[in-house]
Amino acid sequence: MTNRIYNYTAFYVDTPFSESNLGARATHDFCYYNMLKLWKATESAFPFQDAHEKTYNVRDNSTWDTLKNRLHERLNLSKNIVLVLSSVTKNSRALREEIEYGVGKLGLPVIVIYPELDNTDIATNGKLNNNVLSPYWDKLPAFRDLLNTIPSFHVPCKKAYISSALKDPDVTIQHKKEIAKYFYA
Repeated sequence: MTNRIYNYTAFYVDTPFSESNLGARATHDFCYYNMLKLWKATESAFPFQDAHEKTYNVRDNSTWDTLKNRLHERLNLSKNIVLVLSSVTKNSRALREEIEYGVGKLGLPVIVIYPELDNTDIATNGKLNNNVLSPYWDKLPAFRDLLNTIPSFHVPCKKAYISSALKDPDVTIQHKKEIAKYFYA
């Protein structure tokens, strides 16, 4: 097995891409991926290793086969998936492919970032708030259906929580121990 040291970030990008020069970068969930990159750029100790930088980029007008191959290449180098789930996340073809291949085929653990939720929305009294989280999971049925097959961490979009999850060995393909849903209180 290849040395898997990277974090693969999955987020919804509207298709077809925007006609502006920004393309995919103009979409809502992309800003959270950029935030991870910024934290890494300004603090080298931030534990984010971007799988997207390990293969060349695809253009907004690339064919589906080109995009799919690139997604697979990046996922094959990754130890986990960082999934951004927001109120605007949609079940796009690319996001479905990332989850079905990364989780379904490779068994990659997932760190789920909820930009619009806080700790008390995610969990209370030592349990995940399934009533709050289920509508987010339902936005991506492939993820919802595979969620109980891999370890997952559920965190608000706060640097300290994301950093802790990225450092946790139980959320890596190399060290995953038990299938469970975790969160930080």
